[in-house]
Amino acid sequence: MSISLGKAVRAAAVSTIVAFAGMSTPAMPVDTPVDTNAPDLASVRAKVKAKDFKAAIEELTPMLQTHQHADVYNLLGFSYRKSGDYKQAATFYAKALDFDSDHLGALEYQGEMFVELGQIDRAKANLAKLVILCPAGCEEREDLEKAIAGAAKPKG
Repeated sequence: MSISLGKAVRAAAVSTIVAFAGMSTPAMPVDTPVDTNAPDLASVRAKVKAKDFKAAIEELTPMLQTHQHADVYNLLGFSYRKSGDYKQAATFYAKALDFDSDHLGALEYQGEMFVELGQIDRAKANLAKLVILCPAGCEEREDLEKAIAGAAKPKG
C-alpha cells in the first residue's frame, strides 16, 4: 500500500499546523481569568473625582472577584495612594502593570507615587516608558513630567 505524494504532503501540513496551533496558545493560570472587557467604572470615577477614596475602594474591592482588569487595579492603586496607603497602592499599580505593561494611567500614577516617595529615578523610568508609548505627547506623560519637575524644584 503506497501513499500518494499529495496525501503525504497534506498529512505533514496538517501535523505542522496542529503542532503550531498548540504552541501559539498562551498558557494562563487557571485561577487568573483575564477580563479584556473593563467593567463600568463610571460611579467609581465619580467617587475618585469627589475625593471619596474610601467609597471608591469599597466599590472596587468586590470587583476583584469578577474582573481581572488593569483599570480596576489602577483605580484601586490610585485610591489607596490618595488615602495614604502606599503599600497597597504599590501592590495594585504593579498588578495593573502585570495585566497591561503599557497601561498609561498606571504608569503615570505609579510614577507619581514614586515622586511622592522620593524615588525620582523610578519615576523617570516610568516617564521613559511613557515617552516611548506617547511620542507625540499624552496627558499621562505630561502629568508625570510636571510631577517630576515639581519634585526637582527647591522648596521654600
